[in-house]
Amino acid sequence: MLSVTRVVHASVLLDFGGARILTDPWLSERPFYRPGEPRAVATAADLPELAGVVISHGHYDHCDLAALASYPDKRVPFAVVKGLAAQVRSAGFPNVVELDPWESTRLGPVLVTAAPASHGVPEVTFVLRSDGHTVYFGADTRRIADLDEIPSRFGEFDLALLPVNGLRVRPLGNRQEVMDAAEAAEFTSVLRPRLAVPIHYAFTAGPLGDRIMIKSTRNRPDLFRDATADHAPDTTVHILDPGQPLAV
Repeated sequence: MLSVTRVVHASVLLDFGGARILTDPWLSERPFYRPGEPRAVATAADLPELAGVVISHGHYDHCDLAALASYPDKRVPFAVVKGLAAQVRSAGFPNVVELDPWESTRLGPVLVTAAPASHGVPEVTFVLRSDGHTVYFGADTRRIADLDEIPSRFGEFDLALLPVNGLRVRPLGNRQEVMDAAEAAEFTSVLRPRLAVPIHYAFTAGPLGDRIMIKSTRNRPDLFRDATADHAPDTTVHILDPGQPLAV
């Protein structure tokens, strides 16, 4: 049995028959980093027992180690992008493996394989497999050609978690850093998952930050749902509120 519950932003809980994996934890808030929606989990101490944690890259809104440090089981294993292990250990979690694309490790019964990504800093996405189920977690990657290799390596997917807000950072020349809804829908047609859940769309930098720092399609997961109906009609899209579970 597989279920998914959004926590906030790109942080989700994947439950593979009782083995729960937390993705890209973000459990706090700071200036210019606001989730834009309520979190399903107030603090790390409120998380359920985890089989593991995966972290795609070191940006605060995906790698909130200071807040995660209150999670009581310091033995929980991590799978992270190459170069992040020292930060995880400094937060009090010694059991960590770094992965480059196509490298794998196990978090309890869940086989975790890193896949390509592009986001302006070192990043990976992840394929997670257990108990006959396969999930793709897209973190906040751009839509790059290297992603097209994923289905040929892993076959059929039960679930894809895809970023959709097309975030652009204005101080960097208005450069797009995250795939948008149309790109995510087009990638869905390549990946062909049975179900898809949009992530990474409610984030806000606040009234000032949204005007001068970033540009995105905020709070419009419906754009992905509608585009997927055209690009990948065999995939069912579910838009989940934080805390709303979905049985896959």
